[in-house]
Amino acid sequence: MFRRVLRLGLGPVLPNRGLRTRRGGFTLDWDAKVLDFKKKIESIMPGKQCEMLYDTSHLPPEQSDVVIIGGGILGLSVAYWLKKLESRRGAIRVLVVEQDHTFFFSQYSRASSTGPSVGGIWQQFSMPENVQLSLFSIDFLRNINEYLAVVDAPPVELQFNPSGCLLLASEKDAATLESNVKMQRQEGAKVCLMSPEQLQNKFPWINIEGVALASYGLENEGWFDAWSLLQGLRRKVQSMGVFFCQGEVTRFITSSSQMETSSGEKVVLRRINSVHVKMDKSLEYQPVECAVVINAAGAWSGKIAELAGIGKGLPGTLQGTKLPVEPRKRYVHLWHCPQGPGLETPLVADIGGIYFRREGLGSNYLGGCSPTEEEEPDPTNLEVDHDFFQNKVWPHLVQRVPSFKTLEVQRAWAGYYDYNTFDQNGVVGPHPLVVNMYFATGFSGRGLQHAPGIGRAVAEVILEGDFQTIDMSPFLFTRFYLEEKLQEYNIL
Repeated sequence: MFRRVLRLGLGPVLPNRGLRTRRGGFTLDWDAKVLDFKKKIESIMPGKQCEMLYDTSHLPPEQSDVVIIGGGILGLSVAYWLKKLESRRGAIRVLVVEQDHTFFFSQYSRASSTGPSVGGIWQQFSMPENVQLSLFSIDFLRNINEYLAVVDAPPVELQFNPSGCLLLASEKDAATLESNVKMQRQEGAKVCLMSPEQLQNKFPWINIEGVALASYGLENEGWFDAWSLLQGLRRKVQSMGVFFCQGEVTRFITSSSQMETSSGEKVVLRRINSVHVKMDKSLEYQPVECAVVINAAGAWSGKIAELAGIGKGLPGTLQGTKLPVEPRKRYVHLWHCPQGPGLETPLVADIGGIYFRREGLGSNYLGGCSPTEEEEPDPTNLEVDHDFFQNKVWPHLVQRVPSFKTLEVQRAWAGYYDYNTFDQNGVVGPHPLVVNMYFATGFSGRGLQHAPGIGRAVAEVILEGDFQTIDMSPFLFTRFYLEEKLQEYNIL
């Protein structure tokens, strides 16, 4: 087609056609000539209109060292640390692909687990690695503008509220809570144990019925503005040279080789050579050659893994082991209660699974509760079941905080967890058979608060071949094949 257009040419300039009279002679009327040229092209082209120049600004680059699938907090954190730790500026070409067109602009994007989050951060976990991730994150957040400052841009305002986190335990769980606090202190967290009487004295608005023991974070716990962190990271990585593209990953082009394990089992190793990125509301796609792929697709990371052939082998084999991450819908409720707990209120996690915290200075509160397996809502939409709050959340709130009897729900919204059905813990690092796909997913609601440490861990294993700052080897994919569950008890 291009050669045919060239043969058309502009043709001879005829008298009184395409000319404009000016003192001293004639000049070409370029508007008229361009219009004439377009008409000639349209006569040989299908369609209603011809664009003279094809705009390719929406397309991703044809080559990228790293393709990160997912533009959420985890994907951006990996992008940040890859650029931060690269050997020289511009050494690594990084592309972030995000499917949801509202993601980068809307705080309540369908794809985002960040916007609908309550923004909590705490250190009171039962696994040392999770405590270490929290400690790393709190240092990152406290020094956010040392990490994310951009020249001539305003500082990132996280609005961090260090009101702590309060975990309540029944008689059945008291010994576990006490053991966890001992470990947390060994890791450097400042957490205290409180008897029911101490709890009542510290927070007189709490009904201590059924509480045998409580743990309370004295430092480095509370909540922050999750949306501000997401936008701060995005702005920073753009300034570092990271490319962004709105599109859907629809295909991986791979090469394979066969090897034999020490036990004599034959396995196929695969390497992703390029990623097909389909443009939004279009049939066109762009193949992107790459060396590394990061699966940070959140609730949809299981589907991305399947697209790469993960889990497509015989059941019970490593090749047949799936990435057990799927979308789960969770509600967050905002209510108003002038008689409710005061400004000293921490983020409270109750025995029955409910949680809540204050929101601002106007007697507003955020909270919710994770449903049981039998109560799991339909994840194909983000509609809110308001009866869930009335029947499952409110009775527990009133039992623990009697003043909440007069609360009024202002609004509610739903978001997605990247729920790991195996053990509700994250997946970090490379896949053993698709050798250049790395994971940063499956944190079942904790990805936001641990994103700085997770991003660094993934960048380290890519650049250095191993975890350096925090040993995340327990979070490797291989545990699914070996059926080695990670036991984290303190999951909200």
